[in-house]
Amino acid sequence: MDRMRTVWRSEVAKRRKDQDVNVFLGSDSSLEGLLTFTGEARLDGAFKGQIKGTGRLWIGPTAKIEANVEAAQVIISGELIGDINATDRIELTVPGKLKGNISAPLVVMDEGVNFEGHCSMASGEVLEEAKKVTLLAAGK
Repeated sequence: MDRMRTVWRSEVAKRRKDQDVNVFLGSDSSLEGLLTFTGEARLDGAFKGQIKGTGRLWIGPTAKIEANVEAAQVIISGELIGDINATDRIELTVPGKLKGNISAPLVVMDEGVNFEGHCSMASGEVLEEAKKVTLLAAGK
């Protein structure tokens, strides 16, 4: 497991050099409202509201976030209160704290993180099939 995580992180590091961070919120900054982004966003400060993105969201170790999040990938090292819906993966790393429900096809949690909520791991195809349920009922 540790080798797989190391390989994944090295791949992320390689890709990260090719991609620029489109949104950055420094540790001494705070923002409230709706944050939308494409590509990569990194939050190290305080944010309250809603976050919608099509790329990767990094929540740094000094971040304090109160928001519902939609993104492809979410990596949490700070504090987040809110629900997360990720189309690719959610990763919680030490010293991360998450209070909220999460949904993603892949969820990774390091030993020592604090998670309080419900976790749903299903791909988009499984969710679409679940919506196609037909209810049959017998009556008089």
